[in-house]
Formats: sequence, C-alpha cells, structure tokens
Amino acid sequence: MLTKEELPECPVATAVRLIGNKWKLLILRDLLEGPCRFTEIARRVEGISKKVLSDNLRALEEDGLLVREVYAEVPPRVVYSVSPLGETLRPILEAMKTWGEQYKSQP
Repeated sequence: MLTKEELPECPVATAVRLIGNKWKLLILRDLLEGPCRFTEIARRVEGISKKVLSDNLRALEEDGLLVREVYAEVPPRVVYSVSPLGETLRPILEAMKTWGEQYKSQP
C-alpha cells in the first residue's frame, strides 16, 4: 500500500494510480461479481498473460482493494475477492459500464 506521501496530490490522479490500467479495471469488474480463483480470472479477462495477472493481483492486494485467501489444501487453493475498500469502487465501475453502453448505442 502506498503511503500518503507517495500518492499524487490530486484525488483523480490517486484513483488513476490505483486502478488506472485496463487490466486492474477488468479484474475488479469480475471480482465485484464474486470471489474467483486465479484460473477463473485468467479465463474471464481475455488477453491477459499469467504474469501480468499475477502482478496486477499483487498490486491490488497491496493497495488494499483485494483480499487473497489461501486454503491449506493439497494443492493449495487461492481465492481472490474484493475487500471492503475495493467494494467502494462498485459505483465507479457501474457508472463506467452505463457510460460504455450508452456510447455503444449511439448512432
């Protein structure tokens, strides 16, 4: 998680810093529907490599937007879910979805 000194002064720049790449937004979009395992996320987010997915999941977890739960099984099972802080992004992603639908329906 970034310290307050490391965050941009502008609140919009802060949001962009935390969720401003296409992969993070698509990962959050899918996890807001419910918890998923790594392979489920990889299947849903078309075009993402395993390394990029892993890096983005790690960053989202470090920033407090995701929770990574490891189950003590053989083989280990890892489930990702949106944290309470990440849940506060729901209205933003829903607004983006609505805007995208409206844009696509324009003549």
